[in-house]
Formats: sequence, C-alpha cells, structure tokens
Amino acid sequence: MMNNPIDISVLVEDDRWIAALDPVDAESLVAKVVSNVQKTPEWPRALTESTELSVLFADNAAVQELNREWRGKDKPTNILSFPSLPDFLPDAPDLTGKNPPLCLGDMALAFETVAFEAKNRDILFLHHVMHLLVHGLLHLIGHDHEEDDQAEKMERLEIAILAGMGIDNPYRFDQQGEKTVA
Repeated sequence: MMNNPIDISVLVEDDRWIAALDPVDAESLVAKVVSNVQKTPEWPRALTESTELSVLFADNAAVQELNREWRGKDKPTNILSFPSLPDFLPDAPDLTGKNPPLCLGDMALAFETVAFEAKNRDILFLHHVMHLLVHGLLHLIGHDHEEDDQAEKMERLEIAILAGMGIDNPYRFDQQGEKTVA
C-alpha cells in the first residue's frame, strides 16, 4: 500500500512535552506514527496527500475543557480524538485532485495524564505516547472499542502497528489474568 503524505499540523501548547519527548520532536513523532498506521489495510484508500490532521500536545486543564465541552465528561483523559471524515469514506475511491483537502480530524493529548500513566505502568513515556497516537488515529479512521469485538479488533491493530515500530504489546495481563493497559 502506498503511503501518501498527510498534511500534519502539530501544536505544542505545553512545553513539558518538548523535554519529555527529547530527542524526538512532536512533528516527527506524529509523522512516524501516521506512516505506520497508513501501512495497515485498515487505512482508508480515499485518504490522499490532500488529507489534513492536527494534533495538540496540551495539559490536563486544556484536555479536560475539551472533554467537558465535546463529550460531556468533566475530567482530563490521556487522548481525545475528533474524527472529521464521513462514514462512507473508507470505501470511497481515491479522491486526489477532485476535492478540497479532507480533514482526517483532530487529536489532543494531556501531558500530566500521559506522564502519570507511563510512570504508573512502568513503560517508556515515548512508547506510551506512540501507543496513544496509534489509538487516536484508529479512532479517526472509524475504529471504536465500545463493544468487546470492536475492542479486540482495535487492540490487535494497535499491537501489530506498535510491533512494527519496535514497541512491545501495550496490553498486559496481571497474575490474576486480568488485562491491564500499558
């Protein structure tokens, strides 16, 4: 499958991201994750070089405000995804040159929540951010985890994409056999 470039707009609103991601810059990180998600058969073939994506690296307060405004949940979360694509798009033909740019959607990450989760789960911060970006991108292209079968499919995709980037399975099991998210 051909990887078409996506016009990625990254805004780092909280400077703690810069130090935490060092030596990788946020733009390069998002581009790497997008490139790896594009390699999956799940990537909608209609998404072309005229596709836009924006990612906000913010703090808990900003993400809590977005979560409250758009989802009615007054709390921060690790990542929010706001898809912009129509439902029919995954099966649409290649639209290159025929329409204005498509907006894949927007994602917003909360620094404190992401840092806490990475530390609490004893995983590398960078790997956790990459997992969340993969997770968010899968939401933007139509995946969800509301139902068990949807969640299993999405987890399998995440595991495969992350493995392609040299990152271990983020879903672990404790000694009682309960799944924990890394």
